[in-house]
Amino acid sequence: MQLKAGGLLKKHILKKVFYLLLSFSIFLSACNWFKTTPEVGLVLSKHFKDKLYKDFDTAAYNVVFNRHFDSLKLKLSNPKVLGKYYADNERRTDLVTRFYVNGELDTLKNYISRSAAHGFNPQIFNCAVLEQLLAQLSAHQFKSISDVYPVIADLEIYSASSLLKYDTFIGYGSIIPKRVLNRYNVTTLRPDSASMLKVLESKDLLQLLAAIQPAGENYKILQQELANLKRDPSANAATIKTIEVNMERLRWKIPGIGEEYVEVNIPDFSLTWFNHQDTVTHMKVCVGGRREKEYEEKMKIFLKTHSLDDKPRNHQTPILLSKFNSIQVNPVWNIPVSIAQSEIYYQALRDPYYLSNNNMRVYYKGQLIADPDTIQWRKYPREHLPFQFKQGSGEGNALGKFKFIFDNGSSIYLHDTNNKSAFMRDSRAISHGCVRVERPLEFAEKLVDDKYQYDQLRMEVNLPPIDTTKMEVYKKRLAKKADTVNIYQVKPKWFGTKKNVSIFINYKTAWAENGKIEYRNDVYDLDEAIFNAMKKFR
Repeated sequence: MQLKAGGLLKKHILKKVFYLLLSFSIFLSACNWFKTTPEVGLVLSKHFKDKLYKDFDTAAYNVVFNRHFDSLKLKLSNPKVLGKYYADNERRTDLVTRFYVNGELDTLKNYISRSAAHGFNPQIFNCAVLEQLLAQLSAHQFKSISDVYPVIADLEIYSASSLLKYDTFIGYGSIIPKRVLNRYNVTTLRPDSASMLKVLESKDLLQLLAAIQPAGENYKILQQELANLKRDPSANAATIKTIEVNMERLRWKIPGIGEEYVEVNIPDFSLTWFNHQDTVTHMKVCVGGRREKEYEEKMKIFLKTHSLDDKPRNHQTPILLSKFNSIQVNPVWNIPVSIAQSEIYYQALRDPYYLSNNNMRVYYKGQLIADPDTIQWRKYPREHLPFQFKQGSGEGNALGKFKFIFDNGSSIYLHDTNNKSAFMRDSRAISHGCVRVERPLEFAEKLVDDKYQYDQLRMEVNLPPIDTTKMEVYKKRLAKKADTVNIYQVKPKWFGTKKNVSIFINYKTAWAENGKIEYRNDVYDLDEAIFNAMKKFR
């Protein structure tokens, strides 16, 4: 009995001790004796030498943060990315914790305040809001910790949004060119969610902001010119527009150009071959004619009537990037349907011998028509011509003796021409879209694999080889071509090109050359399209 009573007493005492400890722990908890101050509270407490920030309550702050984030969503840059980043509770004071005390949020604000040097209005990056929030936190005039929460929440959210937008606009450009420009067939890199998260996770904001700045010498010279022009903005308005548009072009990140490339600049009507930024050669080109005036309105009419008489002309050379893969010597011209309908049809209608006199062959369902001069053209509406047209190799071919080929979705290539006088014009936007080259033989020499290939190419166009040991071969070829009994038919022949030589058909109306700004006319009105898209950011 005594043993049993002793056990019950012991049990009763343990129960009392348990409840006593439980009550004590609840009491301590209520008194915040076990509360852990988050890092942001410790950092700000130390910085301001004020224990107020040690009362920072993460749960209470998160409620404020969530409410502010939801209310600001429509004003934020990339709210989905920001939402994903801040879905982690521990990140909701991330930028303030890392970059307020060391002054790097002030550095962000300073970079943004100078964004006019890039042609942007600093307020599109919330410059004034950031400045106000930083000043409010630095003033340190809070009566309670709850007064701090909305300031830190807004500073965190606006800093993150402004940083992402600044990184995108300065590092990649403010517009997506394919959405603004017709016939823009170049891949341009844009920041994705992964790269944006990486920006937000940066440990060194100062280094990140410096790396965002365009580093090319061309860009820096245009930037200096912009600063000079803005001293009298009203007098220099047109030139400022040109400079800002071309700075925007330089911000576009274009992968795959490589160290050796050929650049055709449409407004300059020129071709330049670069190798590690050294100029290998430079020559004139002819490019596609500009599209018809009021093109958009006329296209609406054409789409209703489907009459070719209503279809507006658009021969603009597209902006594209590719790599050369072959040279066709003595090329055959596969005449596009648009040219057949708009030009060849009328020529054949007026002159029944036009096709044979110009070495043009006509095909019907893939079969050659032996005598195209007998075709009754009036029987066929040009909207539904059942024929295909090709101009044979040799003298008179519109492509001349050389065709420089690269993959692209617009059937564009560089080529020789039988109309050399066109290169004497100042304005050379005259072709149907392809690019005519002033010195095609020189261009071919630089593009073929080796000297042997070049000699073979020369002999195909009745030029003697550079290697004199091949003169006998050359003479035999000439004799064969001169044979009046066995008539020689000129046929196309293909030659390989050097590997990895890019062709970049570009469009720029202002650039730095030998420390001086070169300006050209906006032949296709593309500057206007870009500037109109950028207006809201100025």
